[in-house]
Amino acid sequence: QVQLVESGGGLVQPGGSLRLSCAASGMSFSMYHMNWYRQAPGKQRELVAQIPSSGMLNYADSVKGRFTISRDNAKNTLYLQMNSLKPEDTAVYYCNAKHVVWPSRYDYWGQGTQVTVSS
Repeated sequence: QVQLVESGGGLVQPGGSLRLSCAASGMSFSMYHMNWYRQAPGKQRELVAQIPSSGMLNYADSVKGRFTISRDNAKNTLYLQMNSLKPEDTAVYYCNAKHVVWPSRYDYWGQGTQVTVSS
């Protein structure tokens, strides 16, 4: 059974930093495209950052230069380093794993971790 478990969220002051982790199990982690999404109250879930199994990283314009996505395939873990946090970064952050082996598509989500940026 595939599990994605996020951790590292919390309350931080504007300008501060947090590092989110997503521990994966029950899957061939290195084969999956991994993503961080977030959802703020009253807003749609949005893509924050992507790290494919191989290839270029991708970031939402709103987090470029502040957030860094990375993965450790040996530890089956995805990370999101968040620096210079702003109140508008407040949201529940979700880890997502995607893989396509035609004709099957695999799409898994974690339970989310709350990030609150406030003074």
